[in-house]
Amino acid sequence: MSIKKQFIKSKPVCKVTFSVDAKDATNASVVGDFNNWSVEEGQLSKLKNGTFKGVFELNTDAIYEFKYVVDGVYVNDSEADYFIWNEFAGAENGVLEL
Repeated sequence: MSIKKQFIKSKPVCKVTFSVDAKDATNASVVGDFNNWSVEEGQLSKLKNGTFKGVFELNTDAIYEFKYVVDGVYVNDSEADYFIWNEFAGAENGVLEL
């Protein structure tokens, strides 16, 4: 799993690339505050090497909680900026700080 941030100088957004290595998975999504935890809106594309990848433009000066959903299982990204306990989920979520 990896997260790549590319800040855009001309506007207050950051292009964030989310990648998940899940060769045996059928589908993967990134869900979080930035897309109302929607699996459909966070759908990642599967590449030939088995990695799922997607690029999202997110507003800067913001903090987002997020997770991946890989074949229906919620997974944290070890490369998140940090982790925070979420009472609603009853688990830790990864945090992305832009």
